[in-house]
Amino acid sequence: MEFEAYWQLLLLPLFFALGWIAARVDIHHVVRESRELPRSYFQGLNFLLSEQPDKAIDAFLEVARGNTQTVELNFALGGLFRRRGETDRAIRMHQSLIERDDLGEEIRLQAMLELGQDYLKAGLLDRAEDIFTRLQTSTLKEEARRQLLEIYQIEKDWEKAIGIAGECDDPYAAKSIAQFHCELAAGELMRSRFEQAENHLREAQKTHRLCVRASLIVGDIAIQRDAPEKAIDAWQRIEQQDPAYLSLAAQRIQGAYQRLGRPEEGLALLRAYLERYPSLDLLESVYQLELESAGSDAAYRLVLGELRRNPSLSGLEKLISARLPLVVNEDERADLELARGIVHGYTRRLARYRCAECGFRARQFHWRCPACGGWETYPPRRSEEFDASL
Repeated sequence: MEFEAYWQLLLLPLFFALGWIAARVDIHHVVRESRELPRSYFQGLNFLLSEQPDKAIDAFLEVARGNTQTVELNFALGGLFRRRGETDRAIRMHQSLIERDDLGEEIRLQAMLELGQDYLKAGLLDRAEDIFTRLQTSTLKEEARRQLLEIYQIEKDWEKAIGIAGECDDPYAAKSIAQFHCELAAGELMRSRFEQAENHLREAQKTHRLCVRASLIVGDIAIQRDAPEKAIDAWQRIEQQDPAYLSLAAQRIQGAYQRLGRPEEGLALLRAYLERYPSLDLLESVYQLELESAGSDAAYRLVLGELRRNPSLSGLEKLISARLPLVVNEDERADLELARGIVHGYTRRLARYRCAECGFRARQFHWRCPACGGWETYPPRRSEEFDASL
């Protein structure tokens, strides 16, 4: 036991010596590499620290031109130019990489992908499409297909979008493809080509059975063909697909029942929907219909009952608005006008739709988010309702 303890004591200085040698080797390696870096590199760092980004970029460009080992710096600068909107400089940067003979195939493919994104940002869609089409047979095929899909959506070439989306490794592809068919159906409907529109809608529902938009358009076609009962059936299916979207069909449903001469039946159905699936947009629709059908007093009672079940600032503003036509006293009316103005100052910031993916807010409903490009990411709920559900 004493012999082993002596050996351990002898090994300790050896370990310290090895650690010291390793540290010296690392230090010499770092110093040697720093001496190999050009002076422009350190000037660029100084400009960055001095918050002079334009001068820093010029310095790094000099490094990139004069050093064959700066491929990553070239990519970084090219991406920076693209984000800054300087697409001409980004294009030249990535073209110079592609033309170099000392780069491997993978780096060349990455440079082609970056160049395609430069063209896309610059709005040169035909050039971008050509590059991404060529990259479909490479190791970067998934990213190339995503970029092609974006191009086809910008161009509204929905047939090509359907084809490329089916090849993408995307869990939400079915939802997107269904929306592309709906876009085609909407175009056919505008030309009164009902059969072609219905074919696209069948494909949409086959691809994504919960596609609310397809049900809405099916009902619209039925109305144009003077088949209101068939339209009502289509719009009622939305309750099983996603009841949050019932507000989009409310006015349509009531219009169909009015065609049938049964407006009270339609209004009763919408009141039931409002009670089961509270929504500020649905409340607005039912309120307007109640006001037209039964007058101000009935409309006020409707809003009051809904506000008691589901309190909200937007609901309070609607209640004040519903109360105003019933007030005769001028002083009381002035007080209500003041209260409505104060509440409206808060609710106008809440009365927006919000994308569930990126959080982008908009005053109107979109099937596709203008910011992140996601389909059906805008539930037809105002920000106030969205926050309350989190």
